[in-house]
Amino acid sequence: MTVIQDLFNQYRHAPVTPELLNYHDGLIQRLQSDIFVAALRENNSVQQKQLGTMIQAMKTWRQIRVSGRPFNGKMKNFKLVTNSGLHFKQHVHKIKGSHNYRGVRH
Repeated sequence: MTVIQDLFNQYRHAPVTPELLNYHDGLIQRLQSDIFVAALRENNSVQQKQLGTMIQAMKTWRQIRVSGRPFNGKMKNFKLVTNSGLHFKQHVHKIKGSHNYRGVRH
């Protein structure tokens, strides 16, 4: 499941082509057949729930991208996470001295 999640995160912003959609459908089919059967055999309910959310997220990606809209999100912990907020980087410089706090240069 983690391999498929990493693959999905790599191609999520790629231009939509028939080859990409076939590849994406193949991954969904793999999740629904082989991996889901293995989770049933192991009687792992947590993994079954994760598979359900992952399949639903991948189907949502397909609907959004086929309609021509941009996709802002990624898959993390087998769930779809949208990054809607701004993220500011903070550059902290440690000023000379042996104290433990960090000073900000103005």
